[in-house]
Amino acid sequence: MAMQSKHRITRRVSRQIHVGNVPVGGDAPISVQSMTNTETEDIDATVAQIERIRKAGADIVRVSVPTLKAAEAFREIRRQVEVPLVADIHFNWKVALASAKHGADCLRINPGNIGGEHRVREVVACARDHRIPIRIGVNAGSLERDLQEKYGEPNSDALVESAMRHIDILDRHDFPDFKVSLKASEVFMTVEAYRKLAAKIEQPLHLGITEAGGLRSGAVKSSIGLGMLLADGIGDTLRVSLAADPVEEIKVGWDMLKSLHLRTRGINLVACPSCSRQNFDVIKTVNELESRLEDIDAPLDLAVIGCVVNGPGEAREAQIGVTGGKPNTIFIDGSIQHKTNNEELVDTLEKLVRGRLAEQTS
Repeated sequence: MAMQSKHRITRRVSRQIHVGNVPVGGDAPISVQSMTNTETEDIDATVAQIERIRKAGADIVRVSVPTLKAAEAFREIRRQVEVPLVADIHFNWKVALASAKHGADCLRINPGNIGGEHRVREVVACARDHRIPIRIGVNAGSLERDLQEKYGEPNSDALVESAMRHIDILDRHDFPDFKVSLKASEVFMTVEAYRKLAAKIEQPLHLGITEAGGLRSGAVKSSIGLGMLLADGIGDTLRVSLAADPVEEIKVGWDMLKSLHLRTRGINLVACPSCSRQNFDVIKTVNELESRLEDIDAPLDLAVIGCVVNGPGEAREAQIGVTGGKPNTIFIDGSIQHKTNNEELVDTLEKLVRGRLAEQTS
């Protein structure tokens, strides 16, 4: 039996758009994305990183396209990968046009930052012709000067006002297919801004805490901020911004969604923190299982508990669970099925997991 939760999050109703073949908003699953950090003109390195990000579970990948030369590289990258790509562009409208023509599945560009009305009109027309959405991205670190002067310092109202300026431009051009992000490194400012904007527009929201930090601190900060919003039902796609390998961003994003029962993927590994009562090395066992089972996409609950205090209760709730003992006891669907010693524990659990998943697909 799988672990069950009675709590269900009611998601905000939003307009659905498509980034390539991935629906965003509406009743679509919350998509997980990351961004490459290679030099875009290094096609081989960028393609290789995109593939690693995709294999980790990314639904969408964003690629920086700062120049027309990078746009030419983007065309070849687009040919070599299957995952939807967002072209990340700042200021240069000609790069936006080139990226759309070269196969971008979405343009990340703020219409208020690209110059005259004729430029906006061309970019919007190009996006419409290629049937691709636009992502508006507001960042606390790059607010318009007049908003900085008006508010004195970045805050949620400034973020929302900046976003509405860009939204109004797209509204004037009758272009509703966009999504919006409002990012700051301060958690409460970000959360407040998203809550305010969610009440104003119907478009999907891209969640993120910008410049969140390294792997540990950034994962914690992002989980708090994005977790608050996701629990409110706000958010249609997300990126966990870490100063780390982009693959780690995908792993953390998926762990958030799994923890809130918003999506399922791979092994849901429940484990005790370990103590002197443990009858096997819990930390070593968990690390080895995570490494061995990370190729699995199908969902399955696996509990690894080191002693008999909480072990039987936790292990019975999982589809497969182990409780430390002499020998260790393995539960399957709530019933004792096997006994195993420490030396064979990891091999036995891996075999049981893969066997169970094979049965489900046969």
